[in-house]
This record gives sequence, C-alpha cells and structure tokens, in this order.
Amino acid sequence: MEIAIIGGGIVGLGLALNLRQRGLDCRVYEAVPEVKELGVGITLLPHAMRELARLGLQEALEPLGIENQESCFFNRFGQLIYREPRGRFAGYAIPEIGMHRGRMHRVLYEAALAGLGADRLLTDHRCIGVAQHADGVTWPFRQTSTGASYPPVRAAIAIACDGVNSTLRAQFYPDEGLFFTGINTWRGVTRHPPILTGRTYMRVGSIRTGKIVIYPIIDDVDDTGNQLINWTTEIQTDSEEQNDWNRPGRVEDFIDIYDSWRFDWLDVAELIRRAEVIFEYPMVDKDPIDRWSFGRVTLAGDAAHPMYPRGSGGSAQGLIDARVLADKLAEIADPIAALRAYEAARAGPAAEVVRTNRTAPPDFINIRVEELTGDRPFDRIEDYISQDELRALSDQYKQIAGYSLDQLGKPPAT
Repeated sequence: MEIAIIGGGIVGLGLALNLRQRGLDCRVYEAVPEVKELGVGITLLPHAMRELARLGLQEALEPLGIENQESCFFNRFGQLIYREPRGRFAGYAIPEIGMHRGRMHRVLYEAALAGLGADRLLTDHRCIGVAQHADGVTWPFRQTSTGASYPPVRAAIAIACDGVNSTLRAQFYPDEGLFFTGINTWRGVTRHPPILTGRTYMRVGSIRTGKIVIYPIIDDVDDTGNQLINWTTEIQTDSEEQNDWNRPGRVEDFIDIYDSWRFDWLDVAELIRRAEVIFEYPMVDKDPIDRWSFGRVTLAGDAAHPMYPRGSGGSAQGLIDARVLADKLAEIADPIAALRAYEAARAGPAAEVVRTNRTAPPDFINIRVEELTGDRPFDRIEDYISQDELRALSDQYKQIAGYSLDQLGKPPAT
C-alpha cells in the first residue's frame, strides 16, 4: 500500500517520517519547485518537541535554536504582569525551543531525504484534485514552475497536508471560506542584543490596543553577541480590509501603534524599525469541521484544522495528527477504517484548540489585565488580580492544547 502525501511542509514531512518508522510506504508531493529556508520564527512547545523527539530529531534541532527559559507577560506600558518558567526550567523532560522556521523545515526535509530517498520527495508538483476508485485514488498534478501537466498518479490513499488553502479540502467543502475578524499581523526579524535573560519569550499588550510577541531564534547571529529576534505584531480593528500574504509588510502601516513603546528594558519601536524583513498576514482560521475523512482521502494539519497562530499551536497539533494517523494506518488493516479512526481521535481535540485560540489564547492574560486596570499603568498588579489567578489562566490553555506538565511529565519514547 503506497500512501500519497500532498504537501511537504512540517506536517507532510512529519507524517512521512512517522510512516517510515512503522514500515509503511509513502511518497510526498510538494508544490514548490525548490525547497528553501524561508519564513521567520517558530516556537517548538513541549508537545511539538515531544513529537519531533519521537522521530529522533531533537538532537539535530536543539543546537539550531534557543531554549526558552521563561515566558513573560507585559502591558503596553512595559510593566510585568506575570512570569513563568518554560520547558526544562518548568520541570518538563524536553525543552521549549525558539528557532527559525526554515531551519526546522530543513532538518525535517533532510531526515526525509535520508530515510525515504529523493525519489519519494517530489517537488514542483501541485495537486489540482483527486478521484477515488474502489481500490485507490488517482489525481492529476500540474508543474508549478511551468504549468505543464504530469501524468495522473495512483495510490492506495491520499493525505492532504497542503495547508490553510488546501486544494483537497476545497474539493470536499467548496463553499467554505476563511474566517476573518479584523485582526491583521506583521512579522519580522531584527538583529538585537539579548533582551532580558536572552532566553525570554515576551508578550506585550493586547490585540485591542496593540500587541507584540517577541522571542530570540538564533544566538550570536553576527559574531558580535547579537541575537536574531523574531517579533509578531497584532491589532484588531473594525475594518474588513485584510493584509495580503503575497506582499511584503511596510513598517509605516502599523508603526504608529508602537512608536511610544520605549521601555527601560526594550525600545519596541526601534526593534521594529530595524527589521531585516517584514511580512504581513491576515489572522484567519476556519470553523471546525467534524468530518476530515472521505473514503480514501483525509486531511491533516492546517488542511484539517486551520487555527489562529497563537500559542504556537498549529505546528504542534499537526505533528500530533501525523503520529496518530501513522499509528492508525499501522494498526488497522483496512485503510478506510484507519482514516475514520484517526478522524475520531483527532477532530474533537483539534477543534477545541481552534475555538480556544479564538476566545482564550495564552495572551488572554494581557486582555484580562487591560480590562481590570482600565488600560492604565498599575502600581501593584496584585491589587487587580493575583499571581495564582494568572497562573490558572496560563495552565488552562496548556491543558486544552495538550502540553500541561501532568500530560507531558515523562521523557518521550524514541
């Protein structure tokens, strides 16, 4: 039984490696003509690192990023609201790592090349649909670089790992659209001396008045002690105008919100202005769906559960999809039944994360404090909310997302 994986991103490659571990044949079809190190930062939370450790990749990944020591929440006046240890510093058996997304993808790609072989990782193949038969699936591909058609390909089953704008999902849900509520984001990277501990993940402000997430992803990036700092700004307005994935971001479109954010521990405006690159995105997701599997085709990762990029949850949930799907295909002889069992195991938990990322993400702490203080500086945060209450808000999200300490206390089996 050959399994076709549509999409060679984090989830597609993670699935290919999981299938190989279980002795199942697969082939990956990726739309881009050439795999390159693209993007900005990504945080590998403990549940994501656990999945990657099970694939034997932790040793390769750790030196390429920065291990987070703590997570800090600040209001837009630069005042500390709440601080908590992270990863190993919080008692987990595995670290929490901030790193460049392109570096992470390269590790996955090289592992898949070594394990599967170049003939099973095909680039420049854009899927344009799928047809099912009694004993398999057939689908045509188009060469991305030229538009030319490839001969149809046949396999036993097909797994759509082709992202938020999935071609295969659109085939089964043709009237579905992206869900946008007026939140636009800009992301960039800046060379900067270490901030706070140099191992701190920072959330400053809220989406209502301006928010920025900041964390380091590469140490000593220029041999002078600077780190490469990843940052993401978010702002919610009443406008229906969406940022465009396909064009670079412009600092003048959003810097006015952050120009006064000059704290004794960081000049946020300067960090943004000195960015090496800026991208703009709309913050979008789709309503959760109960059905992912259609005969011999199923969805995984962002194709199954596109979610707001909050709490670094999308990649982690997709890697969990990959493991559970590979387990079901290895355990259940009938592939159609295996896909149904995978859907039954994953659709509910993933939907809960999608909904929670909309209503009560990790930075809900910032929103709550902004409400309690009337969006004004405070003398003592404890006059408004206790540290125990803030900790409970943080722990509640971890529990829903699947990376609380009690859920991940033991070292992962590799």
